[in-house]
Amino acid sequence: MNESLLRELVPAVIGVLVRRGADFASAEDAVQEALIRALETWPDDPPRDPKAWLVAVAWRKFLDAARAEASRRGRELAVEVEPPAGPAPVTDDTLRLYFLCAHPSLPQGSAVALTLRAVGGLTTRQIATAYLVPEATMAQRISRAKRRIAGLPLDQPGDLGTVLRVLYLVFNEGYGGSVDLAAEAIRLTRQLVALTDEPEGAGLLALMLLHHARRASRTGPGGRLVPLGEQDRSRWDTGLIAEGVTILQAALARDRLGEYQAQAAIAALHADARSASETDWVQIVEWYDELLLLTGSPVVRLNRAVAVGEADGPRAGLAALADVNPGLPRYAAVTAYLHERAGDLEHAAELYAEASRAAASVPERDHLTREAARVRQLLRGPVS
Repeated sequence: MNESLLRELVPAVIGVLVRRGADFASAEDAVQEALIRALETWPDDPPRDPKAWLVAVAWRKFLDAARAEASRRGRELAVEVEPPAGPAPVTDDTLRLYFLCAHPSLPQGSAVALTLRAVGGLTTRQIATAYLVPEATMAQRISRAKRRIAGLPLDQPGDLGTVLRVLYLVFNEGYGGSVDLAAEAIRLTRQLVALTDEPEGAGLLALMLLHHARRASRTGPGGRLVPLGEQDRSRWDTGLIAEGVTILQAALARDRLGEYQAQAAIAALHADARSASETDWVQIVEWYDELLLLTGSPVVRLNRAVAVGEADGPRAGLAALADVNPGLPRYAAVTAYLHERAGDLEHAAELYAEASRAAASVPERDHLTREAARVRQLLRGPVS
């Protein structure tokens, strides 16, 4: 069977389903199910018209899913009109589902992607953005994961590290968008910490709490993005900060450092500063060094360059960018900021404009566009 033909047909089949009334995410899911069916049947019984076959099967899958969703909503409405039940249980099965989807037979990357899609409720596009890969690549990865565990008994829970990674990505998606997603990730991580004896679980919970404490100050009127250095710190939730720091200190005392504890330590140093100018950037650089040893992540290397620029000056920050891939998201924005700090306003304005065109969200794009305009105004001088 020609798998390249299948990949070529996917966009066209999705387009047909969308024109028939399916939303894009549902059409994408239906086509993925049809592809799995094709891989099972085509070797023995190839269709005369592959595209028509895929459209027919995908449309049936979409209708089945739509009927199931309508039935589910009907049951929810029926529950809403019933009298209130007794006290709800403290835990539910959601965390167990995370572990079951993180199947031992799957590589961690595939298990995380499948769990985010099947249980976390994220779209393929959101997952691809988190992994810095094209959407089509992520769709194929999820499809392969589904095929790999098809027919296997889901009675072997996956490893804790995979579940922590999923919860972290769900929180990040919620932190930038839906409050419910972020709150749900915190709720499940609290359950996980209560059930396990793993410092990294506590480190992740501390990281979430420290970031969530700043949520109210991250945006201004109309959803306008407010950078960390300009946030109104009086709006930070000191209760969440205190809880996060306490949890982090207990985790660090276990002397089993992991990436979430290191990230939480950086967040705690930001939270501890009464103003942006009082931030202990030297310590933050040291924690980024630890984090880089733990992960080797290019994103960590990029963020470290910003911290170096604050601790040792913008020229040092620009030098730290030498080992960072210029194709990395937000590379242009970081470079623009450091060039502005170094006094190279013309280049900074160009880079801010370039970064705005590559922004991953509308608020980020608008913020970077405003930064480009602000620096250009500085070049022109004060308005008389």
